[in-house]
Amino acid sequence: MSAPRARRLTLVGSVTGAVIVALDGTVLTVAQPRLQRDLHATFAQVQWTSTGYLIAVASLLVFAGRLGDRYGHRRVFAIGMLGFGAASAGIGLAGGIGWVIGLRIAQGVFGALLQPATLGMLRAAYPPDRLGRPLAVRTGAIGLAAAAGPLIGGALTTHLGWRSVFFLNVVPAVALGLVALAARAPAAPRETARPRLDLPGAAVLAVALAGLVHTLVGVPGTGWTAATALGPTGAVVAGGVFVWHERRTEHPLLPPGLLRSATVGPALGVLVSASATLFGTLFLGTYYLQDVLALDPLASGLRALPLAVMMVLGAPVAAMLMRRQGPRRTSVAGMVLVAAGVLLMSFLGRGSGAAAIGGCFLVLGAGFATVMVTATTVLVRHASVDTAGVAGGLQQTAMNIGPALGVAAATTLMSVAGPGGATGRRPGDGPGWAPDVFLSAMGPALTALAAVAAAGALPATRLPGRAATLPTEGRPVDELPDGPPRSQIASGA
Repeated sequence: MSAPRARRLTLVGSVTGAVIVALDGTVLTVAQPRLQRDLHATFAQVQWTSTGYLIAVASLLVFAGRLGDRYGHRRVFAIGMLGFGAASAGIGLAGGIGWVIGLRIAQGVFGALLQPATLGMLRAAYPPDRLGRPLAVRTGAIGLAAAAGPLIGGALTTHLGWRSVFFLNVVPAVALGLVALAARAPAAPRETARPRLDLPGAAVLAVALAGLVHTLVGVPGTGWTAATALGPTGAVVAGGVFVWHERRTEHPLLPPGLLRSATVGPALGVLVSASATLFGTLFLGTYYLQDVLALDPLASGLRALPLAVMMVLGAPVAAMLMRRQGPRRTSVAGMVLVAAGVLLMSFLGRGSGAAAIGGCFLVLGAGFATVMVTATTVLVRHASVDTAGVAGGLQQTAMNIGPALGVAAATTLMSVAGPGGATGRRPGDGPGWAPDVFLSAMGPALTALAAVAAAGALPATRLPGRAATLPTEGRPVDELPDGPPRSQIASGA
């Protein structure tokens, strides 16, 4: 198979895999009420269909990326897709809520396998200075899936029932997995021997991430209590053990060269800050649209549609700006737009019209698309082919922790920003807030989230500038000699 054709197939597989995962999460949200009624489940049980999935994904992403580095991203991607499709079919046939929860956790395991592989395959297929465009296509496709998910999920659930939501992914996932297994694309040259797996390190990191994500996901329903505080405590302890282990093991889970990079940490910080701000804002924005303005879910989705539109249209523009202006200026501009969009939303009230609301989401979407493309490109492009899976796992971990952190922060901010220092209701009772009480707390809460986005511009200033040296195959940017290499001249980044 020729290299150009192999790259096109790799891009199709990467984008389709990312879309399947993104679509799965958005359509499930719409189907959960019908699922609860049909299976006679409690609200807490239905919540675990999402919580169990998130914990499984977040705790295994880095290890899954390392598996791809060792055994090949295409192979791991194929296993992830086949398993994801099989688990989806099982959920569609499940006879009780227990089976649904268990299979959703299994689906999360396979989702963790395929997500870093979608980035690792792109890094192996494309030269570092040509990654911006395929990553922009991937980001735009995810935005399109986020926009289409609620509409598709609502239509399927209304006419065919909640099980059809899970059957939706079966055929494309299985077909894509089989194609990935059968494909014989040329293998990317390796710079080092295949890495050995650090199983103890992977287990300790999984415990730390699972504890953190479980706490952050639970905070919107219960608030910060003594019980929820145990999760971060356990995460900190496990994190300390992980750092201690990584410094002493001969084959660490996280390659030292990747961690010593001057760009990986800032790129991850930008992604966490931007995703936390976005999803914390969407959490509050949903309640504002439905409880304060009394819009139905469809009308609420149409008000927020400009965000998804800008995710699709803004991604290729961000890639072009990054080539011309460099990652630093582009990502700083993106974070400023995110902060501006949230700050504008803090001034919305009962009399705000569709144009004003749509304008806020438009600015927010333009900023987030810019940050996503830029920070992800820097992170993946910096990694060598041998560590692309771990880099992809770190990126996906940031994109799972950030949203959970943002929703938890939004809930906490609302609980302290209302009249008298509290809204008068538990954090999980968001839909029961009186409109005036909600609006009085929403402004300060969104202002605080805008400050989080503004703070995210600080690590963005540490990303490479327009004249920065780009990494070549297998060599991080900070290890290259001085002087403008050919890749810099070709890309302009």
